Amino acid sequence: MKKVVSISLGSPSQDYNFRTRFLGESFQVSRVGADQDFKEAKRLVKEWRGKADGLGLGRVREHYTVGTDRFVQRDTRKLEKLAGDTPITEGSKLREIVQEWTLRSTQAELGNIFNNAKVLFLSGTLDYRLASIMAEYTDNLSFADPIVQFGLPNVLRTLKALELYAAGSHPILRLDSGKELVPSLATFEFVNHRLLRKAVKEAHVVVASYDQLMHYDQEALDGKTVITSTISEGRRQALAEKGVRLVLDCSVQPFKETVALNVVEAMVMAALDKPAEDITHDDYLEIFTDLDLKPRIIYPIEGLKQINRFAFVIHPLSQQYLNNLKPLELVSKIAPSPVMDLVEKAAAYTPPFVYTKVEGIRSPEGVEAEGWLIVVGGTPKEIMSHTPEFTYRRLLAAAEMAKKLGAQIMGLGAFTKVVGDAGVTVAKRAPLPITTGNSYSASGALWAAHDAAERLGLLKLEPGKRVKGKAMVVGATGAIGSACARLLARTAEELHLVSPEAAKLLVLKKSILKESPGVKLVLSSYADSDQSIGEMDMIVTATSGAGKKILDITQVKPGCVITDVARPLDLPPEEVAKRPDVLVIESGEVALPGDVKMKTIGFEDRSVVYACLAETIVLTLEGRFENFTLGRNLEWQKVHEIYKMGLKHGMELAAISGVNGVFSDDDIRKVRDRALKARKGAKVPARKKPAAKKKRAKAKATPRKRAARKAS
Repeated sequence: MKKVVSISLGSPSQDYNFRTRFLGESFQVSRVGADQDFKEAKRLVKEWRGKADGLGLGRVREHYTVGTDRFVQRDTRKLEKLAGDTPITEGSKLREIVQEWTLRSTQAELGNIFNNAKVLFLSGTLDYRLASIMAEYTDNLSFADPIVQFGLPNVLRTLKALELYAAGSHPILRLDSGKELVPSLATFEFVNHRLLRKAVKEAHVVVASYDQLMHYDQEALDGKTVITSTISEGRRQALAEKGVRLVLDCSVQPFKETVALNVVEAMVMAALDKPAEDITHDDYLEIFTDLDLKPRIIYPIEGLKQINRFAFVIHPLSQQYLNNLKPLELVSKIAPSPVMDLVEKAAAYTPPFVYTKVEGIRSPEGVEAEGWLIVVGGTPKEIMSHTPEFTYRRLLAAAEMAKKLGAQIMGLGAFTKVVGDAGVTVAKRAPLPITTGNSYSASGALWAAHDAAERLGLLKLEPGKRVKGKAMVVGATGAIGSACARLLARTAEELHLVSPEAAKLLVLKKSILKESPGVKLVLSSYADSDQSIGEMDMIVTATSGAGKKILDITQVKPGCVITDVARPLDLPPEEVAKRPDVLVIESGEVALPGDVKMKTIGFEDRSVVYACLAETIVLTLEGRFENFTLGRNLEWQKVHEIYKMGLKHGMELAAISGVNGVFSDDDIRKVRDRALKARKGAKVPARKKPAAKKKRAKAKATPRKRAARKAS
């Protein structure tokens, strides 16, 4: 039986002694604590050298590498020399492998969790290798070494600064023979604690030893991800009490007893009969594979997972919105209109600022989202009066602000997502992923249409079956129209596709029938669409008519649900007012899951948001930090995908909006009553036959019919 002893400068209260099998060998494993007494540690090394097959050193100052420089700790080297021919290690080689393995595995498994995260290293010199890997995912790194070690009131922000610091500080620090794991030349409690607490509180991820983490309270650690090592069940519970959401334990625990990496590395040396420097990465790869080891991703609080972050750009929708801002509220009451016009122009040039922080969004999956609504000052009038580049610059400034805040994705709202090429240029130049939200806007509109039809109760809807009715998409060959057509084809028995682009209609029909072979498709041009419009139970208008009359609403069936997803709208308010027995929908608003906290954005319920904002939040909860919806071409697969993702994360349809705002239950009841009355008694205006069909009918008429028509 092989024997491994870990000699630790930690407390003897954590000592253990157990037997196990490891790598085909029987082992007796012991830990002996020296209680911060370096002389006792030296005595223990002398005692066990020659008696043990491997020695581990715990809670000692580790040798470290920063950049290309290797820094050796004098006291630790003394203990290593005392071991003589007995293999001895503080676990640094295995630690580097496990740290990188844990970090990269977590990034892949949890959906790019470290993208743009604000990461604080309490000891960057010891964790330089980990920091260099983290730098692949985020630029928001900070290193607290100057505060911890010298009490200096600042942190380091780059790897290069850390390398220079390590080279300059090591000659001084090596002279300090203090007992702490991280040497300090300033009194921690009085000088460092406040500075460090502020740095910890502002970070999203904290890299520190367990003992260092225990210096901070729940307010500082609440919601944090921590990267640490050797987490036992007792330590997990302690971190849970401090509100820590996610723990990455950069150690491997193949035994029932929780052991440090110096123990595992000493056991590997004993089993392979090799010193640490002779054990290759291939040896460790074989060991990890044989033992089927997995990264230790721990959620201390049951049911709660990590918090992801987003930003979303908003802007004042009119001059009236500017009047509601506190600094301008009083001015707007006394200033003449020309002055407020100047204020509106000036606001377009103001730097972006945070309007509100959004917190408390919690998915049923346990993941949470928090974010910031960032204001750019231009009203639609000002945005459209400038060149696209003018708005691009302001959106990129907002993206830089979002990056500094730690957002992992940014959404574009209102007119900011339609300027120029609809987000494509901004996404190319921004430092984080961009989405316009148009996929969920289209999805939300169709969702609202289905819900409206269900609430009207005039159409038979059965779960899992096609809708027994007729639907129409006007503008079916456009980007949004084709996406809506493909989705409706999955649910409707009969679908009419309307577009003046005959060739595109034929191609679209063939494609849809491959995806949804059970649907009946009818193709029409705009000139012929009125032939069937009075039979439709549901109509989607998605054209780029820009003010042209798309359909005659007076010909529509009473109780028809029309979803207008065109921007600008295909049906202006004066057209909608002609048919109070028809429900015309502009959008569907979404209710976020959780206990949402933020300033109002126009809805009485703070958890209700526009679908474009909800898209950014859904992607954040899913960990999909990517350019999702960009440009003017909308992919129907993404419309369907974001809808499914939204359901997974607890999104609900909160409201159905029309040209006059949100429809209440009473509004929908009135439309239903009028529709039923119209269907029973009132006649729907006769449909007009297009001129081409009239000519064909006349040509086919018999002489007798023509004579009778002439006589009449």
